[in-house]
Amino acid sequence: MRTQPFKIAILGVCLAAFATGCATYDAQGSDVDQHQRAKRGALIGAAIGVAAGLLSGDSAVERRQHAMVGAGIGALAGGAVGNYQDKQEAELRRETAGTGIDVSRDGDVIKLNLPDGVSFDFNRTDIKPQFYPSLNTVANTLREYNQTVVEVSGHTDDVGSDAVNQRISEQRANAVASYLMAQGVQRERLETVGMGKRFPIADNATEQGRARNRRVEIRLLPLRS
Repeated sequence: MRTQPFKIAILGVCLAAFATGCATYDAQGSDVDQHQRAKRGALIGAAIGVAAGLLSGDSAVERRQHAMVGAGIGALAGGAVGNYQDKQEAELRRETAGTGIDVSRDGDVIKLNLPDGVSFDFNRTDIKPQFYPSLNTVANTLREYNQTVVEVSGHTDDVGSDAVNQRISEQRANAVASYLMAQGVQRERLETVGMGKRFPIADNATEQGRARNRRVEIRLLPLRS
């Protein structure tokens, strides 16, 4: 069932050679549309190859994987995935030590937890300037290990309305993704989503629990062949 979407994505690489004019138009004329797509968690590349990949597939991550293939990013073969993620995890742990970023692992998926207290001021959606060096170290590793989908999700505590929490979570996820792109992480790899208060990792009845729930998470999912 997945063969045809990948063929479409690969065909897109060939079509991308004709996309220069379209990409120029997109950069000049669709800022508002790009902002809206970012809010929906779709940082879409301009090349035809990337677009072909995004229109295929059964899920957001799968579409992102197809887009990466369309952009010429190679996939990892079976046994190579674990070793690739082992090396990336070790580098992330080394580079983020002492920054407040927590690195964890679930199978072949690496997760980075960016706590609210070190990354954003309370009820704000702009990244603290003092957190830039920490994100720079993350971006450096992501550029080196580029065969992963980078899923950025924003989370909040349960204080306030659903609408406000959803907005804050979306804007924080987009802020982190935009910063990573500015540091050279390919936008074809990035998927953003706002989770609002739906997925707490601690008890919202305490201030410490609420502080843990206010976070941005980055999940690194390997691109498999």
